[in-house]
Amino acid sequence: MTKQEALFTYLLRLADDRLILGHRLSEWCGHGPVLEEDIALANMALDNIGHATSLLTYAAEVEDKGRNEDQLAFFRDVREYTNIKLVELPKGDFGFTIARQFLFSTFAMLHYEALKDCADPQLKGMTAKALKEYRYHHRHSKQWIIRLGDGTKESHERIQKSINDLWMYTNELFFMNEVDEVLISEKIAVNLEKLRSDWQKLVEETLKEATLEIPDYKQYMQQGGRNGIHTEHLGYLLGEMQQLPRMYPEAQW
Repeated sequence: MTKQEALFTYLLRLADDRLILGHRLSEWCGHGPVLEEDIALANMALDNIGHATSLLTYAAEVEDKGRNEDQLAFFRDVREYTNIKLVELPKGDFGFTIARQFLFSTFAMLHYEALKDCADPQLKGMTAKALKEYRYHHRHSKQWIIRLGDGTKESHERIQKSINDLWMYTNELFFMNEVDEVLISEKIAVNLEKLRSDWQKLVEETLKEATLEIPDYKQYMQQGGRNGIHTEHLGYLLGEMQQLPRMYPEAQW
């Protein structure tokens, strides 16, 4: 695998995670439990989609096959998407969304902090700019985890169930293969396994403060998203997201 091929795939992974998660968060627009949270979720959706746009623009430049960010977003099929399964699951209730946001944003924050010495100037600049957003996403979702976990009996039970249901998807955050090996040797990517203990520490500290139980790390863990093997939910999401541009591919806004 060449450096160009590895970088293209790496950028797609980063972009797909954020594009799909941004879409899921956008589904809360107008449906949040309170107005302030409705706006917060919409803003986090915009953060993710905006960053995904930048990553896809750069991915298209690296690929150098005449595609642009819109074609990468709207004209790939399910098996061509490389996002982890965690972000494609239906939005569920508010607790489920907050639990997923906490688990993902904690990882994203640590990942982007580790990329501060990235040898690729463009990727380094994009991740540095987005880091402040993921710090906010982490802080915001952490506060809600504590509030719900240490709240009423019902809120405690429901957020615990959300954490339990999502836990089997978290190991895929640390997936690595030849793509990572090539880019680590070029000092572009980082070893995700080195982030695992820090992620576990931050997550466990928050769950304990929220009086929640920490699920078993040794349970069955989902995988396959990075290789295009997804849940049934992604196909429906893409059907909704891609319908208009596929119906009117030459449309200009």
